[in-house]
Amino acid sequence: MTAPDSLGESSEVSWPLGTTTVHGTMVRPPGPGPFPDVVLVAGSGPTDRDWNSPLLPGPNGSGRLLAEMLGRAGIASLRYDKRASGPHVRETIPQLIGAITMQSHVDELAGAVRVLETEDWVRSDRIFALGNSEGTLHALSYQLEGPEIPPAGLILAGPPGRGVGIVTRSQLAAQAAGIEDGEALLALYDAAIARFLAGEPTAPDPVLPEGVKLLLQALETPANLPFARELWTADAASLLGRVAVPVLVIIGKKDLQVDWQADGEPLQRAAAGRADVTFLFPDNANHVLKHEPMPRAELGQAEAMPRYNAPDAYLDPEVTAAIAAWLTAHT
Repeated sequence: MTAPDSLGESSEVSWPLGTTTVHGTMVRPPGPGPFPDVVLVAGSGPTDRDWNSPLLPGPNGSGRLLAEMLGRAGIASLRYDKRASGPHVRETIPQLIGAITMQSHVDELAGAVRVLETEDWVRSDRIFALGNSEGTLHALSYQLEGPEIPPAGLILAGPPGRGVGIVTRSQLAAQAAGIEDGEALLALYDAAIARFLAGEPTAPDPVLPEGVKLLLQALETPANLPFARELWTADAASLLGRVAVPVLVIIGKKDLQVDWQADGEPLQRAAAGRADVTFLFPDNANHVLKHEPMPRAELGQAEAMPRYNAPDAYLDPEVTAAIAAWLTAHT
């Protein structure tokens, strides 16, 4: 179904992948085209095409806002629901139990690119991928596969420069620092993760905080395996050094999921000597590229994350200007 709006035309699209179907939204700017296009790749968990999640309050997702911003700039976009997210998840998830892998997410992205390639109003030589968080790993992996339709460039928003497991532990360590017996609890967590990586049950100690036990439980849920073990040791820095297209890396200084210094430094080392890799560390952007007005010293996960998709949250202006300028320079 297609409906005109101020950005041009928005239409629902879908494509088969194995025994399942991937669903998405394509935005075509006004005019005849052909237009450059950006495929938006969502982050971790049950994050849908708009970058909304049942784990976070609010429907004001950055994916939709980015698509609208791109449309105003004359750039088309395609955003899609990962098959374990969105309104079709109940019919799809039974077919995915034990079959979700890092490669299956790359295959979702590859399908999106193929859909765009069939549209005569899309410049097939100027299809970009913009990934957020975990989505940056899939965008990088897609380019490294040497696909038939290679991306013209990549935008990596909030990429983990360290291993995902290391990033997660650093978040837990920051929380543990403020509680009694924090070091002892971290040791129990480390033991559970070691069992997980060895292919054994995590068997978390009952004294661990409920949130940590839920994390461990989610990792070894059958629907998440073997994907969770692959993801846990993945990092963007080891992939970035091997890509052969222009890249824009964005990590906000108000990002609490990854750190602009701890994750930015290995990424910068991986891109050393590459004139076609650009880094941006905006002062007030959070993990989902929204503007965060609070001082970083006053921010905590419990306060910041519920505001990601709040009705009054908006994309950080420094980020949107940089993305638009970078895409214009490469089209």
